[in-house]
Amino acid sequence: STVPLLTWSSPESSVGVWFSWWLKWGLLALFVVFIVLPYTVKVLPNLIQHYVYAHRLRVPFFADLSRPDEFSLNHTINMYLTPEEGISLGVWHTVPASQWKEAQGKDLAWYQDSLGAGGPVFIYLHGNLGTSIVCQQILSGLGYHVLVPDYRGFGDSTGEPTEDGLTTDALYLYNWVKARSRNSLIVIWGHSLGTGVATNMAVELVKQGVVLDGVILEGIFNAARQNIPFHPFIWYYWKYPGIGYLFKEPWAENKVVFPTEENLKQMRSPVLFLHSEDDHLVPISIPQQLHEVAASVQGAERVKMVTFEGSLGYLHNGLYRDPRLPGIIKEFVQSLEG
Repeated sequence: STVPLLTWSSPESSVGVWFSWWLKWGLLALFVVFIVLPYTVKVLPNLIQHYVYAHRLRVPFFADLSRPDEFSLNHTINMYLTPEEGISLGVWHTVPASQWKEAQGKDLAWYQDSLGAGGPVFIYLHGNLGTSIVCQQILSGLGYHVLVPDYRGFGDSTGEPTEDGLTTDALYLYNWVKARSRNSLIVIWGHSLGTGVATNMAVELVKQGVVLDGVILEGIFNAARQNIPFHPFIWYYWKYPGIGYLFKEPWAENKVVFPTEENLKQMRSPVLFLHSEDDHLVPISIPQQLHEVAASVQGAERVKMVTFEGSLGYLHNGLYRDPRLPGIIKEFVQSLEG
């Protein structure tokens, strides 16, 4: 049998091994701390964003937004516009309810031609949670055309939502409608987030020498005078649990201003404010103050405000339930036509 050989090492050699081990792992730790970690902090959020932009879930779930008939809008067509290169903007066009039979099976060309018939046209700029189909039905029932865009990043529209981007989308749709509606009255109705978009686009048009025929502002907010508790586009981004403690939020650079109060000082369009006294997101004092600002510039005849009793429980998103709403809208449109 073979007798194993016993080896002996000096204390000096053991120290050398330990020194070599610590040196190797120490250099590795320095590499991680000063090179890998900073690079990861910079790149990882962008990688997460890129993945989420391409694969994020859409709401409502399992709904085909290219088929408005699935939402009981059987006199509505879906189309896609291109406000900028690489941006596809989903838009629903609902014709007056009196035309619903005639609209069956009609193509996009027929819908576009119908805009020039002379009836009022509404562009409805929805809030952060999407459009109100009931509002489309109300306006259609009153005999108006209704066009509802899903801003970039919303619905099945592509792109990342930004304040400038949403304003560009609304301006593009307005110009698209204006080019096809001849001398028809065009009214902008903004709800919540849409009020910021509406006032932004109104001011941009004023700079071009264009005054909107009329603007309705429902559930208006004022970022300059109230604390907005969350980023309006936060739903667009995915945030893994705890990731915010390690990395900057992906939406941190997506600044939102919506200078509504300053916009109202520059607007020259007739304005109708709609607000519920029990609005849980925007206190009634906010639209009251903004109404005063707008009226001081244009006069009380061109700036109106209708409030709804808090006991009705409409909160921020429920004004469409009020039976007086169709009459209020109709009266406002008639004042614009007169």
